[in-house]
Amino acid sequence: MLEIAILGLLNEAPMHGYELRKRLSSLLGAFRAFSYGSLYPTLRRLQEAGWIDEEAPLDEAPPAAGFAARSKRGKRVYRLTADGKEHFATLLAEVGPEAYDDEGFGTRLAFFAHTRSDIRLQILEGRRQRMTEQADGMRTSIARTRTRMDRYTLQLQEHGLESADREVRWLTELIEDERTTRTD
Repeated sequence: MLEIAILGLLNEAPMHGYELRKRLSSLLGAFRAFSYGSLYPTLRRLQEAGWIDEEAPLDEAPPAAGFAARSKRGKRVYRLTADGKEHFATLLAEVGPEAYDDEGFGTRLAFFAHTRSDIRLQILEGRRQRMTEQADGMRTSIARTRTRMDRYTLQLQEHGLESADREVRWLTELIEDERTTRTD
C-alpha cells in the first residue's frame, strides 16, 4: 500500500522526501502506522523500476551525470514518470483481499478519484462484506461470552461492534451513491 500511496501523491505533484513523509503520515496515519524507515527504500525501488525519477528544480541547473537532482536545500525532488503513471493506474485497477483490509482500504479510498467507478464499487462491496462478517463474528462472540465478561470488557466489545455496524452503514451509503452517480 505504501507504493500506491507514494505513486498517488507523486501523481498529484513532484515532491521531495520530507514533503512525501508529511503527506504520507497525514494520508496513512488515520489507517495505519507509517514507518519512515520504509520510505526511502521504497523510493529507491520505485526509481530502479523506472516509475519515479528525480528532477532538478527549475531555478537550478541540471545535475552533472551520475549525481542526484537536488532542491535549493539539497533535497531530492521525486516525480512520477510516464511508466509510473501507467503502473499507478494498473495498481488502482487491481481488486483483491488487500484492497478490503484495514491497511489497504484506507489507502485505496484516498485515491478513489483516480479509480474507475466499477473498481470503486468492487472495493466498497468487498469492504462491506468483510466488515459485515466481522460484525457478525463479534455479535456471536458477545452472545456466547456475555455472562463471563466483566462490564468493561463487554463495553469494549460492544463498542467494537457499534463501530463495525457504523462502517457497514457508511459503506452501504457509499455503494448506493456510487451506483446512482456511476461515471468512469
